[in-house]
Amino acid sequence: MAGHSHWANISRKKALVDNKRGKLWSKLSKAIIVAAKLGGPDPDMNVRLRCAVDAAKAVSMPKDNIQRAIKRGAGESEGINFDEILYEGYGAGGVAILCEVLTDNRNRTASELRKVFELNDGKLGESGCVGWMFERKGLFVLPAAGVAEEDLMELALEAGADDVKSSDGRFEVICDPGSFQQVAAALEQASLRVDSQEITRIPSSTVELDLETARKVLNLVEKLDDHDDVQSVSANFSIPDEALTALAASS
Repeated sequence: MAGHSHWANISRKKALVDNKRGKLWSKLSKAIIVAAKLGGPDPDMNVRLRCAVDAAKAVSMPKDNIQRAIKRGAGESEGINFDEILYEGYGAGGVAILCEVLTDNRNRTASELRKVFELNDGKLGESGCVGWMFERKGLFVLPAAGVAEEDLMELALEAGADDVKSSDGRFEVICDPGSFQQVAAALEQASLRVDSQEITRIPSSTVELDLETARKVLNLVEKLDDHDDVQSVSANFSIPDEALTALAASS
């Protein structure tokens, strides 16, 4: 989890550094549209929509774009219908990979993702081949410098969180999706800085990678994450500190 969480943090920063805001905003618009369609247009009553809106705000997506996407999802304006699909497969070293996708063309997306897997030391699998390894959870990431671990643990557990973990100078607060809003509210009321918050898929176990295998897996995950229809990529890899240092030095 630590290795993948570290990659996800780097990936978010890279998207902005590389001036990929347009593509990122397009993905976030899809997420907002589908969330509003499934759970209604009020972020206070729709956890999924709130997460999507918070993610959009975090990358400076204009308020007008956010409202327009909510209205489309709520049926107040016409737009394309998106199918929500999970694609599952394997990367180098047997790493399990799960892609959450929103697409208006299932056949095109499946073909394109199969090619991405094949060209990057991976293989697209059948439905259900790795999904059982992942559990849907709320995840909050906070800088460790902002709060004592014991204080955060007490606050988070009282709000309904399942666990608090320390990793790479950060704390990860994990909760059931049903407790997401309560935990978010508790962290906000305590005036704690939250670097990211999302409902994601966390693996039940991880595969530790050596440097070369890590390069291959990260390359595949980044290529998948860059695809226009892919909303998120989850994987069950862990990268030792020395390998992370070497990867960071060579990037």
